[in-house]
Order: sequence, then C-alpha cells, then structure tokens
Amino acid sequence: MQLVVYILVYPLLWLISRLPFKILYFISDGVYALLYNAIGYRKKVVRSNLALVFPEKSEEERLLIEKEFYKHFCDMFLEMMKTLGITNKQIKKRYVFTNVEVVQKLENEGKSVMIMMPHYASWEWVFSLNTMVKSRGYGIYQPIQNKYFDRLIRNIRSKYGTTLIKTYESRNIVAAAKKANQLITVGIISDQSPMLQRARHWTKFMDILVPIHVGGEELCKSHGMIPVYLKVKKVGRGFYEATFKVLAENPSEIPDYEISEAFMKEVEASIHEAPEYYFWTHKRWKHRNKAPAEVIQQLAVAEKD
Repeated sequence: MQLVVYILVYPLLWLISRLPFKILYFISDGVYALLYNAIGYRKKVVRSNLALVFPEKSEEERLLIEKEFYKHFCDMFLEMMKTLGITNKQIKKRYVFTNVEVVQKLENEGKSVMIMMPHYASWEWVFSLNTMVKSRGYGIYQPIQNKYFDRLIRNIRSKYGTTLIKTYESRNIVAAAKKANQLITVGIISDQSPMLQRARHWTKFMDILVPIHVGGEELCKSHGMIPVYLKVKKVGRGFYEATFKVLAENPSEIPDYEISEAFMKEVEASIHEAPEYYFWTHKRWKHRNKAPAEVIQQLAVAEKD
C-alpha cells in the first residue's frame, strides 16, 4: 500500500516542483482555503497554543496570527516540493545567508559546527549551505512512516550534498568524524518537546515551564563542536534571510544546559518578532504541568535569587 500511494502521488509532486513560483503560490492560496476553512487542520491545537503563550493579546490579534501562520504553512509545504526542481540560481536568490563567513571562519580554525534551528520560517532550503562550506554536511531528522516518501525526503534534502541521519545514529557519526579529524557541519532542529521519560532539563519557554531537547548541546560538549544558532527571517513570499550566531565559543566550559537555554531564548525572540512563522501545529507545551516537584522548587529558588 505504501508503494501504491507513492506511485500515485509522486507524479503530482514532480509536476508541482516544475511550476513557476507565481503558479506555485496561486496553488498555495487554494490549499490554504481548503486546509484552513474546509478541513480546519489542527486548528484547535493552534488556537490553544496561541492562547497559552499570548494571553495578553486579544482574540482578534491571535486570529490574525493564526491565519497568517496557515498561509505560511501552505507556502512552505509547496516550497518543499519545489526543492525537487529549484535551480541553484533560484535558491541562492531566495535563501540568502547574510554572514556565511561565520561558519567559514570556524572551519578555517579547524572546528566542526552544530547548526541549531527551530521550526520557524523555513529550514527546507538551509541545505544549500553545503555549497558554501568545505566541511561534510549532515542533517539530523526523524524518518517518516512511509519508506518511499522517507527516501524522497532524504533525496530532496540531500540535493546539495547533505546526508540525513537518524537521531540514534548521530552520536556515532559525530564521534567517528572527530576520530578521523574530519570537519563536519551538523544541522539539528531542537525546539520541539522531548518524550517526557527522556526529559533531562526543564526551563521556561515563552514563560511556560517545559522540558527541552539538550542533545545538540551534549554533542557539542562531547566532541568539541561549536553551537551556532541560525535565525531565519521571512522577508517576502518565498524569500528568506538566514543569519548565524555563535552560542558558545568554548562549549565545554559552559555550565550544563546553558547552551540549550540560550538557543530557546533565541527562538523566543524570533517568535515575538513575527509569531506567524512559528509552527503552531505542534503540541509544544503538552508537558507544561508535568515538571517534577524538585524542578519547580529549584526554579522558584533561582527566581528569588
């Protein structure tokens, strides 16, 4: 059945990837009308999240953010398909790295880089960075259930030479690269909610106490990688600017979890700047009432100090 679905859907994906951007966004408008108005995809989750993190905003303000988010959501979905047929010239024009020299400088110093990103604005075209650096590129990702579409996603995202690796593979691959003195650049999306039983650190995200992922920080500390935040701004429909910011020059000297907290603060700043580009369909705050008593107590003491 998985193969049948793939065979039926792939020709449509291929056709969409060859369309001009004007037609692509015309289709996106239609998808938005269907997804938002007719289907109401995850609308309850989106509204719950927005009400939770923006209690000070009126219903009208949150509704505006909601609608703009769904429009962006549809745009990005089609932009992902477009990656199959996008040219190098198009992607360099539409996804601009404002200070790629930050990563290049670290490479010249013999340092591998961990690029930490949130589900914000766009991450599908970040893989074009691989054409501007000399290190080997990896992207940590979660496989999808349909193995044929999973292979397609890996092919799309490896278009510029990046290799996608599963989360459980990342430690061994990074360790092997270090042992071989190989420079690598690893991309990881780290803003989503970890499984509760695996939560190792809690902090406030958008002023709500939640567990956060710390795997990126741990890889940096264990293998001497430099954590770099990638801030992406949507400057127009289908146009993005991506800016690098080093989170720690000597990660092994930074107290545990401070790098992860610094990352989350950067994500917060982006959300406050333009909340419509964050992915509100995820249940990011689902564990907000499940923090251990000792965590709550430690936070209360820290806030008093």
